[in-house]
Amino acid sequence: MRAIWKGAVSFGLVSVPVKLYSATESHDVSFRQVHAKDGGRIKYQRICAIDGEEVPYSDIAKGYETEDGEMVILTEDDLANLPTTSSREIAVEKFVPSDQIDPLLFEKSYYLEPEGTGAKPYALLRQALLDADRMAVVTVALRQRVTTAVLRVRDDVIVLQTMMWPDEIRTPDFSVESGEVKDAEVKMAHMLVETLSGDFDPAEFSDDYADAVEAVVKTKIEGGEVQRTETSAKTGGEVVDLLAALQRSVEAAKTSRGEAEEKPATKKTAAKKTAAKKTAKKTTAKKSAAKKTTKKAAAKKAS
Repeated sequence: MRAIWKGAVSFGLVSVPVKLYSATESHDVSFRQVHAKDGGRIKYQRICAIDGEEVPYSDIAKGYETEDGEMVILTEDDLANLPTTSSREIAVEKFVPSDQIDPLLFEKSYYLEPEGTGAKPYALLRQALLDADRMAVVTVALRQRVTTAVLRVRDDVIVLQTMMWPDEIRTPDFSVESGEVKDAEVKMAHMLVETLSGDFDPAEFSDDYADAVEAVVKTKIEGGEVQRTETSAKTGGEVVDLLAALQRSVEAAKTSRGEAEEKPATKKTAAKKTAAKKTAKKTTAKKSAAKKTTKKAAAKKAS
């Protein structure tokens, strides 16, 4: 895992330096939208709903739509003046009983790892949370926005779970009319619950849908039902596209500096260069041999 944030948990006069890691990852099956005829990927254009023209990224702004359908366009200056923070502190506001927080409020989970000298105060905070059976309600700035979260212990590791704001929890707008419930029916329901009671083991459950999709795809591959598109014929289409983009960037940089583009050598040119190199080597060897002969002759005369 790679740390996505560094900071410190602070409670009272104690500060615990920590690293933050994403505790979850999605393994949901994802599909590409493709042309059924040839398997080519579908591309989407950014089209303006008013003039029908394609809009480049440089002309795209953020807009806030009002309840009556009007659009308020926000500039970069407007966004720069919004209350944001880059604080690296996870500030403990209070310790509350674990059963007081509705799980519906929980949003995303992160693991906290102590850094350097933070191991001992980290262990003390972890033990205090376990012994008191409480969660620490904290405020933390992630992605420059302050949010509320809780600290709780899972498998000897402190977990930070961000929470939704109270007004983000919807209230059901329906009621359930059950009619009269008889004692015999309640007793039978209790028996059913008792029959199906047990301990929760997540390993007992699996994503049958994902497994079935993989089985279907494997069968099609083994049966030769594969569309050979231009991208799949290359070794990694996205990598090739990236290399092409980098090459274009290099060429553009050379052009802006006024450097002439180097043309690739043809086979004939390469052959001429190779022949010239061989000739130069032979000439050098002959000169070297002549020098050795001259030196030997001079040595004989001297003797």
